[in-house]
Amino acid sequence: MSSIGFITLGCKVNIYESNALADEFKKLGYTISTGDEICDAYIINTCSVTNQADAKSRKMIRHCRSLNKDAIVCAMGCFIQSHANQAREMNEADILIGTGNKKKAVELIDSMIKNNNRHREDLILAERSQKEYENLEVTEFDHARAFLKIEDGCSNFCSYCIIPYARGPVRSKRHGLVLKEEADVINLGYKEIVLSGIHIGAYSDGPEYHLKDLLRDMVKVDGLDRIRISSIEVNEVNDDICNLMKETDKIANHIHLPLQSGSDKILKLMNRHYDTNRFLERVNKIREVRPNMSLTTDVIVGFPGETEEDFMDCYNFIKKVGFSELHVFPFSPREGTPASKMANQVDGNVKKDRVKRLINLSHELWQDYCKKFIGTCQEVIVETKYENDYVIGHSSNYLKVLLPCDLSLLRHRVMVKIESMDGECMHATLLKDLDEGLIF
Repeated sequence: MSSIGFITLGCKVNIYESNALADEFKKLGYTISTGDEICDAYIINTCSVTNQADAKSRKMIRHCRSLNKDAIVCAMGCFIQSHANQAREMNEADILIGTGNKKKAVELIDSMIKNNNRHREDLILAERSQKEYENLEVTEFDHARAFLKIEDGCSNFCSYCIIPYARGPVRSKRHGLVLKEEADVINLGYKEIVLSGIHIGAYSDGPEYHLKDLLRDMVKVDGLDRIRISSIEVNEVNDDICNLMKETDKIANHIHLPLQSGSDKILKLMNRHYDTNRFLERVNKIREVRPNMSLTTDVIVGFPGETEEDFMDCYNFIKKVGFSELHVFPFSPREGTPASKMANQVDGNVKKDRVKRLINLSHELWQDYCKKFIGTCQEVIVETKYENDYVIGHSSNYLKVLLPCDLSLLRHRVMVKIESMDGECMHATLLKDLDEGLIF
């Protein structure tokens, strides 16, 4: 039986796509590996969001070739799309696929293995020609959460970002296919669905059907416990979505709102489509309907022209919003983007210092947020075993909750009482298995 090794870098969209391809290979009788095993073929789903991501993508392509010089190596994704010539010059991969035509990997690899015929395939499309959504579907995930990709591409063109060039324009999955896939994963026992995409707030299926309509239809599907919106631009959390949050608790009490900077000067240079007043206005609207909602964010530090005063504006604005957690990134100039050519690039040591200060702030914010829930009861979906003595799951507001190890609880909804905090995790007492109706 032939084997396929997967290495997936980057975002939840890449994870979804790799899982979808793995499902297709399983249907053909292949075994799937995710480690450093000797395989007949490898698929590296690459990332290009930063220079570091590019370097890791190159490293993983070479690594897979070194594991088995006779294997078929397929490299795909954003690094291949945005650095096509570099990928070709590496001469390590037999198959190069950009951010479209990923399904072809299954057909090509299967044919090469069965016919013992390795040959070079180059399927890197011109990114702006990718007009149609490539439908992939996943039915098997590692945890109790199922990812559901509803959209690909981005047309925002933030001045620092390579992704619109790599992923192409916004394309959306037909809402009927989304609802079918939702029903399929629910029937397989998944309790939570995480909506994923590159720019999911731009989702549309025709001129009259948008994200708010999709969410309203999704919460009506029988058996769904929770929908989690992985990441959405603050401008796109409109009043309709806020009203839906008020109407149903099936929308998770956590949302990721990329801020990128809390300085209006820097936001303008970034070509972000809001200022801090607009951002705070929408946050306040969200908190009118969900006062305890966990708000997480992305922040880029050291953007060209960012002074210490600009950084402190950002630092103080983050505290004012009261985020629960930050994902902090030093600015990484991406060739081909406007920001890579801007004057007043920030010194690397200054960037490192600012990253450290924001990471420290993030720890403080997370501690402050989590402590508010000690002594409260929370509904948790148990996901997986955690070390030897615990199982772990997440509450609706994304608290990481540990319970004494009981594997019969996996994929179950349980009610717990939060007892204490230990690092990033909350210890809890099991009160009730909501799926079985058992009281403890």
